[in-house]
Amino acid sequence: MSSGQDLERGGPKPVQYRPNSYAYAYGAEHSDRRWRAWLVPLIVIANVAMFVGVMYVNDCPRNVVGFDRECVAGFLGRFSFQPLAENPLFGPSASTLLKMGALKRDKVVDGHQQWRLISCMWLHAGLIHLVVNMISLVFIGIRLEQQFGFVRVGIIYLLSGFGGSVLSSLFLRGNISIGASGALFGLLGAMLSELMTNWSIYTNRAAALFTLIIIIAINLAVGMLPHVDNFAHIGGFLAGFLLGFILLLRPQYGWVESRLRPTEGRVLSKHKAYQYVYLVVALILLAAGFAVGLVMLFRGENGDEHCSWCHYLSCVPTSRWSC
Repeated sequence: MSSGQDLERGGPKPVQYRPNSYAYAYGAEHSDRRWRAWLVPLIVIANVAMFVGVMYVNDCPRNVVGFDRECVAGFLGRFSFQPLAENPLFGPSASTLLKMGALKRDKVVDGHQQWRLISCMWLHAGLIHLVVNMISLVFIGIRLEQQFGFVRVGIIYLLSGFGGSVLSSLFLRGNISIGASGALFGLLGAMLSELMTNWSIYTNRAAALFTLIIIIAINLAVGMLPHVDNFAHIGGFLAGFLLGFILLLRPQYGWVESRLRPTEGRVLSKHKAYQYVYLVVALILLAAGFAVGLVMLFRGENGDEHCSWCHYLSCVPTSRWSC
């Protein structure tokens, strides 16, 4: 096997020198040097299949009690949805979600069901929740997978979702938490750090940075509404942001072209010094964050005791609703 072969890509491709070839290959959206995205579509299929399985287990017609309560879309039989008064998102009951692996702090800490930190990522509260998350995943995830491959995107997705679950468990003590939102915010965070660490290769980078920050800010602001687990969003975003510095490095501008020049004209390092600094700092912060979070969680500590104002990050009370 050739040493230049990339297992993620499926094999080596010939490199043709052209002026500014690195900027063309990596900085342009229409680059022809991309991975084929298959992991993100597979994740979408897995989430849809899980939702169908949860609805099968839920079996609304058998479990709804009372003449004044009717399943929504009853023609679907056992796949019909809970009454809208119970679940306005067209989905199963909370008890079914808990049974199927929803995140609940006491189940993780006291019940030793740590697997819920991962299983909750694959559950959704309803059809609306599922559709919104999967559309977001397709638009965000496929682009990243095409540019960086399934291994790195898969690691970011899973670890970001896990980070969101840990932070959520520390602050949401009485409620259940489900959904792929933490993992999705991790991909957004990775996009932001990727733009920062590979700043020199992009054109219109200021506009791209501004747009991305606005998108992230709007989504985090929506997370401050009632019944939305913004701690999962924040935890996922922070984990993905740090992972982007670690996993989404690109060679510095001009290094690719220099490989085609005589030895004395080559650039020795693939990356710039600031990229290595970002990587080391991010690696330390990520390891420390996971270590502190997990220790606090399994010691049964309450995050609110260490941060009296942090609950406002997930819900801001107003005259129209309480938290």
